[in-house]
Amino acid sequence: MDFIFEALRQSGVPVNRNDGASGGSQGNPGSGQNPGFDFSVFDRIGASSRRSRIIAIIILIIIASAAYWWFHPAINVHSSDAWLFVSVFILLPLFLLFATRSRAYTLGTRKATRSAEKAKAYKLLSYLPVIVIVVGIVGGIASATFFPGNAAKYANLLQTDALDFTQDIQEVDYSEIPVIDRDSAMLLGNRTMGSIPDYVSQFEISPLYSQINYHGEPVRVSPLGYADLFKWFANRSAGIPAYALVNMTTQEAEIVRLENDVIHYSQSEPLARNIDRYVQLKYPLYMFDQKSFEIDEDGNPWWICPVQDRTIGLFGGLTISRVILCNATTGECQDLAVEDCPQWVDRVYPAELLIQQYNFSGAYSGGWWNSWVGQSGVVQTTPGTNGQLGYNYLAKDDDVWVYTGVTSATADNSIVGFVLVNQRTAESHFYSVAGATEDSAMSSAEGQVQHLGYSATFPLLLNINGQPTYFMALKDNAGLVKMYAMVDIQRYQNVAIGDTVATCQKSYKALLATNGITVDGEETDVLQASGIIARSAQVVIEGNSHFYLTLEGDMKIYDFSLPGLLEIVRYAEGDTISFEYIEGDPISTATKIIE
Repeated sequence: MDFIFEALRQSGVPVNRNDGASGGSQGNPGSGQNPGFDFSVFDRIGASSRRSRIIAIIILIIIASAAYWWFHPAINVHSSDAWLFVSVFILLPLFLLFATRSRAYTLGTRKATRSAEKAKAYKLLSYLPVIVIVVGIVGGIASATFFPGNAAKYANLLQTDALDFTQDIQEVDYSEIPVIDRDSAMLLGNRTMGSIPDYVSQFEISPLYSQINYHGEPVRVSPLGYADLFKWFANRSAGIPAYALVNMTTQEAEIVRLENDVIHYSQSEPLARNIDRYVQLKYPLYMFDQKSFEIDEDGNPWWICPVQDRTIGLFGGLTISRVILCNATTGECQDLAVEDCPQWVDRVYPAELLIQQYNFSGAYSGGWWNSWVGQSGVVQTTPGTNGQLGYNYLAKDDDVWVYTGVTSATADNSIVGFVLVNQRTAESHFYSVAGATEDSAMSSAEGQVQHLGYSATFPLLLNINGQPTYFMALKDNAGLVKMYAMVDIQRYQNVAIGDTVATCQKSYKALLATNGITVDGEETDVLQASGIIARSAQVVIEGNSHFYLTLEGDMKIYDFSLPGLLEIVRYAEGDTISFEYIEGDPISTATKIIE
């Protein structure tokens, strides 16, 4: 402790060592009291009997054991939680113990005779906890991206292949499009839960709502949880009787009752059956990432627990090396390598981790210095809205893939392509497509219904006749889906909306036809009309001119979009016109003027 006192004295802080050799307190003259720090408590610790120290150590071990059970950090040198736990419950007490014993043998007490050798030995031991902390700090620095050689390691965490969009992404079946987002799924689930009185008074739906493929359909599932501590105490023996399932395509929500195999292990359990505590104590050396709730093809509930691996320095290079599948009913666990994970599991790699890994590869593929100066070839994923990451999910090959746009480091409103990453295998594909960011497309879709005040959900990525297309739902202020929109990624001013997915699809394909993009694979009725123009109006939408015409004796409204049908400017009210069109509701889209 002497080096601490000396440092305080050199900094001008008056210190009362209260060592019994000074003949009294050492305060300011005439004060009668010492305004400095009183370290006598350390002297009392150092002078305590062996029995007292043993009792103190036993108490400390009990406290540390209880804290370990409650906080359950991974026993792993790469775990930052483990370092914090060890620092607070082990290193700090050891430092105080060794330092006070060193001081006791330096000053001498009734129970510790002065001994320079013992004082020096304990002083040296007091440095050990400090050395351990320094090692942790050095390990953290060695994990940084600027540390020599680390940039290349971070860039290689995720391997991404460049593929062709039209060949790799098949045209989607419109009956399988997820038309609602997580917020809407939660709204539907909670509304359904409210219709079951015997559940709603005791349980609530967990906010997890994991998106998975279930029998070939995109759904979100989330377990029920105990509403509060008293509800847990009343129902802990019977367990959690159900989970919520929301179909993302049909918008049907149900509370699936579990007759026999109820859920006993959950995040709402406060004690031994808490899923985080249970799995961590069962596998104390593993570091776990975000856990997800899934159901297998038979509807049985499982917890998917990804196991982290730190591959750069002590704390850097986060990836997933293994996965623990825990049966939510029995607590039975399977420890599997990622490549051995069964097909029905959809979420091994958290979406946020995959996006982070891709951003590492986009930033550091040219080296750390290039990521800050010059930024040649530096790309990053597009930002989301409301301060959250911008991504969505795409069902492909019976797996769930994370989708996000990719933009250059300096671009604001355009993308250079987009990336799909498999959440089960981390297989990553990049597709080079120039176009608008998701946020720009959302604003474009909202502009079409600005008089209604609808807001757009984060887009899905679809292949419409070989065209990369954003698809999104338009919601009212209550969070209910009212309409749908499709936006051409490359020409985001081309927006089609509809009250149903089928109507939106039809309008969008009419827009494609207007822009000279033929529609293959589906029958699109191209009709003909002719007559005298009764009324004509020009409107500018998102910077593009549209002529809207009506014919005498015809109640339909026809949309002539520029510049595709520029010859419409030759016609005025009263002129006779013939043209081809694709019927829509309420507006039919003209595709060709017949001269």
